[in-house]
Amino acid sequence: MNPTSPAADRGQGAAAPQGAGTAETLALWMDGRPIRARRGTTILEAARAAGIEIPTLCYHEALEPHGGCRLCVVDISRQEWGAEPRMVAACLYLAEAGLVVQTASERVRAARREILDLLLARCPESPLIRRLALDYGIRETSYRRNPEPTDCILCGLCTRLCDRLGPAAISLVGRGIGREVAPPFHEPPPDCVGCLACAAICPTGHIPFATSEAVHIIWGRTFVRLRCPTCGRPHITEAEADFWAARKGLARGELEKCDACKRTATADTIARLAAIG
Repeated sequence: MNPTSPAADRGQGAAAPQGAGTAETLALWMDGRPIRARRGTTILEAARAAGIEIPTLCYHEALEPHGGCRLCVVDISRQEWGAEPRMVAACLYLAEAGLVVQTASERVRAARREILDLLLARCPESPLIRRLALDYGIRETSYRRNPEPTDCILCGLCTRLCDRLGPAAISLVGRGIGREVAPPFHEPPPDCVGCLACAAICPTGHIPFATSEAVHIIWGRTFVRLRCPTCGRPHITEAEADFWAARKGLARGELEKCDACKRTATADTIARLAAIG
């Protein structure tokens, strides 16, 4: 069946693309055209590799897929299913040979509109949410606005990254409209190392912080920055150096030099060895 046929557009009845793949790749339909994807990749990864945009809020390449925001839902079907398409989270569902994916069917767009309508009620002043909502035709939420507007969309990126890095200094706490990201007991977290990774990964800029050449300030704590002994530039905090030295069994001095100077030293070493050889 031609991938541009009405049946293919509905995500039903499309045959597998010709040359159905190799040991490393597989072939599938996406939005009416054949694409190839690496085996083991998700529908979201396959779409992005093919230049097809699927919106996300809780996804980041540095972290395991979470499927929390559900904004990346797509319709999938196979010719042999003989049924209505299934809606799945593209960040979690692995691409399969012969799969027919619709990333922007009316049903998919309706689901995303509902999600964004709810998010706009929670975060009515967030520029990111307002922009995404406008993309789906929503100017104002149809739900009762949050009496205490926030820019936190509860995507969990900050807490998951903090867990992944090791400190696990913050978490999602509370229930319902009161759910939020916070340190234990809403006190300055003793396990925070001031790396600012949580603020950097936050898609809405919700986590406040301040930085200067001398310090990082976040979660009610002030962290002194180390200066590279070679170039003098400030980089990681003293707390980060202590944390990674203990975690990796390194001497503290091994972490005081900045990455740029480490790379320069490595390049110089390689050049000297090449000259000797």
